[in-house]
Amino acid sequence: MRKLTFGMNVSVDGYIAAPDNDLGWSTPSDELFQWWSDRVGATGLALYGRKLWETMSSHWPTADQLPGATSAQIEFARRWRHVPKVVFSSTAGVLDWNARPVTGDAVTEMTRLKSEDGAAMDVAGATLAATAMRAGLIDEYAIVTHPVLLGGGTPFFTTLDNWVNLTVVETRRFPDDVLLTTYETRH
Repeated sequence: MRKLTFGMNVSVDGYIAAPDNDLGWSTPSDELFQWWSDRVGATGLALYGRKLWETMSSHWPTADQLPGATSAQIEFARRWRHVPKVVFSSTAGVLDWNARPVTGDAVTEMTRLKSEDGAAMDVAGATLAATAMRAGLIDEYAIVTHPVLLGGGTPFFTTLDNWVNLTVVETRRFPDDVLLTTYETRH
């Protein structure tokens, strides 16, 4: 059975994007960027919602060919293209970059994918992750907290009907006072 993880950069007050989808507050240090790249490299299957897919697929497929691309950006782009991806969208047509669309019920498909053997799956994007959270499908949360208060925006967590008990499995400090806390869900 596969593990389903959800990890994002988060403000201290719990947002993954400021109003107007501003992400300028979460620019990663080289060390944090490498951690994210290693995470992508270890992912067996990435699950995307339409909005984040559009953002990622508009940049990373060719980011390694941009003038001035760093070795870390080149590595991330190659890892991102390599990882198999599922895009949950009723409007996505034919997809490139090792991705396939799913138009059916997200919970049913995520449950089916979790039942398979393989490396961990990572859910990417707030809306799709909220669906997985409410269905109790997420096994691990990687919260990369940046020392900023945004006061609003897109929340990391959704409203839940029941408590979810967690256990801390890792903490780590990155440059610029960024903190990683990884939690496992206690079932």
